[in-house]
Order: sequence, then C-alpha cells, then structure tokens
Amino acid sequence: METRVAILSIIVENGESTGELNSILHEYSDFVVGRMGIPYRQRSINIISIVLDAPQNEISTLSGRLGRLPGVNCKAAYAKV
Repeated sequence: METRVAILSIIVENGESTGELNSILHEYSDFVVGRMGIPYRQRSINIISIVLDAPQNEISTLSGRLGRLPGVNCKAAYAKV
C-alpha cells in the first residue's frame, strides 16, 4: 500500500479534550514518525506537531477525527515525495 509523509498541526484550546486526543493518536501509533508538543502557557493552549508516514485515507481520517474534538483544530500538510 502506498504511503505519504505528512505533518499534522494541532492546536488544543480545550484541555479537557487531551485525553481523547491522546487516545486517538495511540490508535495511529504505527504510522507516527515523531511527535512534538509545546505548551504555550501565556495563551493557555497546546501546540502539537505529528509527523506521519501513512496511507492517504488514514491521514485524512485521523485529521478529521481530531478536528471534531471540542476545542481542537487540526490541519494536515503533505510532502510532495
């Protein structure tokens, strides 16, 4: 199956969603290349970057699931390779 490299940019404005967010990310852990989280305390938000190597449909599904969580914004950017 063909895979793509992508980065998910996630901004968490509602801390109550982090448990569900981490649970969803765990379901896709086989596709995760790396993860970086930055707490931005002055703005009371968390910024997370997830690098994936996964089939297109898996990336889209993950991004959609995360974006539907309350107070969570998620966008995907894809490598051209």
